[in-house]
Amino acid sequence: MVSFDHREPGTDEGVWSDALRRDLPPLDLDVDRLIVVAAHPDDESLGAAGLLATAAARGIAIDLLVVTDGEGSHPESATHTPATLGLLRRRELLVAAAILGLTVDPVFLGLPDGGTDEYRDAIAAALGEALDRAGSDRVLVLSPWRGDGHRDHRVVGEIVEEVCAARGVRSRAFPIWLWHWGGPADVPWDRVERVELDPAVREAKTRALDAHASQILSLSLAPGDEPVVHARMRAHFERDAELFLAPERAAAATDTAPRPSVDQAYFDDMYARHDDPWGFDSRWYEERKRAALLAALPRRRYRSTFEAGCSTGALTVHLADRSDRVLAVDLAAAALERARRRLEDRAAVELRRGTLPGDWPDGEFDLVVLSEVAYYWAGADLDRGLTAAVASLSADGHLVACHWRHPVAEYPRSGDDVHEALAARPDLIRLVRHEEQDFVLEVFARPGARSVAAEAGLVP
Repeated sequence: MVSFDHREPGTDEGVWSDALRRDLPPLDLDVDRLIVVAAHPDDESLGAAGLLATAAARGIAIDLLVVTDGEGSHPESATHTPATLGLLRRRELLVAAAILGLTVDPVFLGLPDGGTDEYRDAIAAALGEALDRAGSDRVLVLSPWRGDGHRDHRVVGEIVEEVCAARGVRSRAFPIWLWHWGGPADVPWDRVERVELDPAVREAKTRALDAHASQILSLSLAPGDEPVVHARMRAHFERDAELFLAPERAAAATDTAPRPSVDQAYFDDMYARHDDPWGFDSRWYEERKRAALLAALPRRRYRSTFEAGCSTGALTVHLADRSDRVLAVDLAAAALERARRRLEDRAAVELRRGTLPGDWPDGEFDLVVLSEVAYYWAGADLDRGLTAAVASLSADGHLVACHWRHPVAEYPRSGDDVHEALAARPDLIRLVRHEEQDFVLEVFARPGARSVAAEAGLVP
């Protein structure tokens, strides 16, 4: 996570002017509707006012979701409480939106400024509802860039990418604070698209920025009331163009060439940006799914368990409660460090770094767990991984597999692909299948395995 202070002078706009002279592809605006998810009032004006004014002039429908009221922008103010500042910022946003040509009232979620990480499900649900309302419209979703260095921008950007990837909807992200703390070397130029702003649009953007007076000007002369966006920072938003970033590896999703397995760099980047990228510890969805997996295990206790792709150990700790020993492998050093802290008092748990399926461990296990891992394996890697899993399974062992069913641009396979491959193996039979819209959970065993009731002597 980038550390910066908005009060610092920041990068001079002249540095960016030189860098922006390069040729950049235009953003495709052939859509019926824009949905903008702003972390705070003014994000939409700073990062995308020109695009919004351009779209409004073309008759493109625009929906604006505002996640927080931005009440934390002046935490040391002696003249404005968070409540009054939040109301002021809502009013400023309504004025700015009208200037840009938005005709539908923004949707204010009113979530805590600085606390978006605790409300991921609510934000995702709000975006999902907006997409549902869009019906058959061709939609482009905009949000702050997840690499912007601001926590709320990162969280909102991540959620938008996840929801849009799952639904097959196009999304783009706009940087805001990058221009302040960063330099040209910090920009992933291969994913940047450009929107040219004509004079009328630039004038509308200037007036929209002026409408956010609580951020552009001092609230008062008192200490703590200084502008958040000072004049040197504002210069970045007075350009004749706006830049937007495509999601990472989005182009690869439409590439007809065979895709490789997801590599270590992807996971290192995810953990560098977030200590819990998939919300294993924070989301009710993950907690519930974990409980379903544990409930589906046919035995109360196992002798030896292998977990492939253990991440931060959120599931590992529960497997340890039901196993004499556990071996858990992951390729991300940052994830394993968190898992070690979580499991430091569990002597029967071994955590090991390795890239699967190539580093599949030797030994025999009566429980093998493939939870949210096998869709990362492309080409022959999937067959190699499933073959290794079966080969390491004891004669009376169980293999449990659980995977997300929605498409993700970065993943070479879907969860359904993985489970179809498992079902097609002649060396496995299915004992359990639990299917929901979002995930599929199955337990397999070797041919001839008995059901839970049969093992307990309740049926022949």
